[in-house]
Amino acid sequence: MYPKTINNLIECFKKFPGIGEKTAERLALSCLNMDEETIELFTKSLQNSKTNIKNCEKCGNLSEENLCAICKDTSRDKKVLCVVEESKNIVLFEKIGTFNGTYHVLNGLISPLDGINPEDINIASLINRIKEEEIKEVILAVKPTVEGETTALYIRKILEGTDVIISKIAHGIPMGADIDYIDSLTLEIALSERSQIS
Repeated sequence: MYPKTINNLIECFKKFPGIGEKTAERLALSCLNMDEETIELFTKSLQNSKTNIKNCEKCGNLSEENLCAICKDTSRDKKVLCVVEESKNIVLFEKIGTFNGTYHVLNGLISPLDGINPEDINIASLINRIKEEEIKEVILAVKPTVEGETTALYIRKILEGTDVIISKIAHGIPMGADIDYIDSLTLEIALSERSQIS
């Protein structure tokens, strides 16, 4: 139905997660109404994201330099390390604006069923950092799934017998949620990770 150029553009947009045929079509057609300057910026940004973005040598976060802005920030508490699955998780914590430590990106979670073992993710570099930087606390901020719990347990086992404090972010019932609609796994986690109030 469309000329080849537009069809190619539609196919490109469909490669983005969560973008189906209709949305891809709308996005492709809206590009036709953009001015040259916007199209040029879009094209350049897309190319630059592939050529300029790399992983921080220390934590694995996305960066344009060898070290990301967080690792270079001298006001950060370098003794507290928050371990996350992906770089995009760091953005969520940074938006809150209350965490002043540093991060470590695992780039995945242990999942034997999918063939992902500890050596396939950034656990070795995490252990090296903990030793070299004399980390005092490791906060495990991975999702509460079988893979997340397996990864957290593995890291805990490795750090057993060290002076490092290992903590885990709380999981459970979100604020304002109706308990009738909470799934059993979330309820189980909330119950097992309950905190004393008096």
